[in-house]
Amino acid sequence: MLVLASNSPRRKKLLAFGDWDFTVNPVDVDESPLMGEFPKDYVERLAKRKAHRAADISSAGDIVIAADTTVADGDCILGKPADNREAEQMLRRLRGRTHQVFTAVAVVIVSGNEMLCELCETAVPMRPYSDEELLAYIATRDPLDKAGAYAIQHAGFSPVTSLRGCFANVMGLPLCHLARALAKYAVHSTIDIPQACQTSLGYECPIFADVLRGAY
Repeated sequence: MLVLASNSPRRKKLLAFGDWDFTVNPVDVDESPLMGEFPKDYVERLAKRKAHRAADISSAGDIVIAADTTVADGDCILGKPADNREAEQMLRRLRGRTHQVFTAVAVVIVSGNEMLCELCETAVPMRPYSDEELLAYIATRDPLDKAGAYAIQHAGFSPVTSLRGCFANVMGLPLCHLARALAKYAVHSTIDIPQACQTSLGYECPIFADVLRGAY
């Protein structure tokens, strides 16, 4: 049985694209960055910690999937905004510029000794949205539970243009990286993961073939 160590509706939705049977067993960990910690090290540390925590409360033989995503402006980690004011600051900071989104996915067999960790990085170019659009989006309160204060898939705001990387990564779970990790445990989907992901998200992914063959 696959166990998703997250209560994120976005991760549950993305994992369902793969037609895997899974249960949800969310865990809480301290998500405070360490002093001087780089974004990719931050997400890898948290994903592994979540996987270990979930493995401790799962059944022997289960395969735990844990993930952590962050938005990074250079080496600066932009987590979830504490309030509308911080959300506005983040969105103004990112407007019209390209930043990075990192997601680490940790996969571990309960009672086993091996953990696999995949890291996906996507360059995200933000469009020059207006102040009115920015404030209207904040008023929906959607930014408050999102790293970097935005959701790439939000149809009303649509903050990102000309993306050339993994769309699912920016949502919180890079499916081809996950499929690559699960394959090492002889866990395969019965469907075409890249096709299901692209069809469901309405996005033509330019990198899935490179990811699946281990070149990205």
